[in-house]
Amino acid sequence: MNYFLTDEEIKVRNAARQIAEDEIVPIAMECDKEEKFPWEIIKILAEKDFFKILVDKKYNGSGLGTMGLVLATEELSKACGGIALGFAGTALGIMPLLIGGSEEQKQKYLPEIAIGKALAAYGLTEPDAGSDVSSIQTKAEKNGDYYILNGMKHFITNGGIAKYMSVFAITNPEKGSRGASAFWVEDGTKGLSYGKKVEKLGIRGSVTGELIFEDCHVHKDNLIGREGMGFLLAMKTFDNSRPGVASQALGIAQGTLDITVKFCREHARFGQSLSSYQGIQYKLANMATEIEASRALIYSVARAMDKGEKDLSRSSAMCKLYASDVAMRVTEEAVSILGEYGVTSKYPVEKNMRDAKITQIYEGTNEIQRLIIARDIIKKAASKK
Repeated sequence: MNYFLTDEEIKVRNAARQIAEDEIVPIAMECDKEEKFPWEIIKILAEKDFFKILVDKKYNGSGLGTMGLVLATEELSKACGGIALGFAGTALGIMPLLIGGSEEQKQKYLPEIAIGKALAAYGLTEPDAGSDVSSIQTKAEKNGDYYILNGMKHFITNGGIAKYMSVFAITNPEKGSRGASAFWVEDGTKGLSYGKKVEKLGIRGSVTGELIFEDCHVHKDNLIGREGMGFLLAMKTFDNSRPGVASQALGIAQGTLDITVKFCREHARFGQSLSSYQGIQYKLANMATEIEASRALIYSVARAMDKGEKDLSRSSAMCKLYASDVAMRVTEEAVSILGEYGVTSKYPVEKNMRDAKITQIYEGTNEIQRLIIARDIIKKAASKK
């Protein structure tokens, strides 16, 4: 379909596609097998100005917004969903700063992000607080010019390799979720250390780690927004970031379909190309249709975000829900179509299936997305009475 991309958007898409094909595909299986973070790809992305996509022109970025992010993430994820996270995870990490940061904070930190000199991470999830943001236990107590943070974050993308982290902590326990605040924490801050690197089913080319805060001193100037804004910032971050997760799922699905079609054209059973069998054709048609439907939904929501439309929580959740479920269906189907080859490392469809699974889980499980969608539908139906 023609999505009427601008010349600049087409340029970004094509550049990302070239990097994916030339640089990521050759190392994707190695990074998966060895759980190796591809710093060489981050360097290339930085040199090609991809990190500028995440930042407004005012701060040395390109100002391509959500649409630029989803286009780049989709193309990179076609080659490897895990490797693409080095880029997309930084977008998530800086989102609270983009939404609620002061002008001074943005001027100080975003130009460095824009040139790819620093990765970022999003420090929210804890052992007993994942989708339930209101249950975070990390505390931040004010002491003079500093907040003293104590607690732990785990399952953090880019955790242990990011220079900057958006970290959520409770500053007023009596107010519950309204007592949470967000902080911009820099690597090397006193009291910050890193725990174990998490071994994972998929996205193994991405680092997932633990952040440990033991009397960690964060200056008051690094408070993002005001005290008590943490929960709101977390929710707004997810509303804005879920199309990015959806585009990761979309890329995984499209990359898998491309591999599957090629396999079916090149392999035969009972003297006929696999692609000539009607049953296979039905499967490919269903896969392609669901992928295109995902793309249409994601792109439309990205456009709406970039135009400043409000109240997009439901649409954002729909992006993430639908695209990630499609990614799982497509990758599972691909493994079945490839048969014995589908469960080996000769073809990356089994890796893509493992990578796709996380897109149904992180940044709010798909069960949470269904709750967001349903509650919004019910609320708006009630308001019409």
